Amino acid sequence: MKIFKSSIIAVAITLALASCTQESQNRIGRAINNWTGTDGILEIYAGNKLVKRFLKIDKLTTATSTSGSKERPYRFGYGVLDSNLNGIADSNEKKVYFEFSDYSTSYVFYENPN
Repeated sequence: MKIFKSSIIAVAITLALASCTQESQNRIGRAINNWTGTDGILEIYAGNKLVKRFLKIDKLTTATSTSGSKERPYRFGYGVLDSNLNGIADSNEKKVYFEFSDYSTSYVFYENPN
């Protein structure tokens, strides 16, 4: 009987996920990603020079308007500010909130390969 109930629950979850829109599936994926965590790195450039680096970022979020679903032209997140740009989260470097413009900021965001 327990196996039957487990099978019914598994089928119900599968059907629920299959009926979601692609955006809903993406949101579910991002939520799971947030639970499991990632190790992203964001680098900000001025021309060809690296000027800021944030480490241990779990995600970048696109801002949305407070009175609707329209996206705003900036992204934000939390990460350790790598003040000395050595690529290591040193003990004196703290986790901070940051935002940057999607239109005018040259940036690269990637998963830490280590």
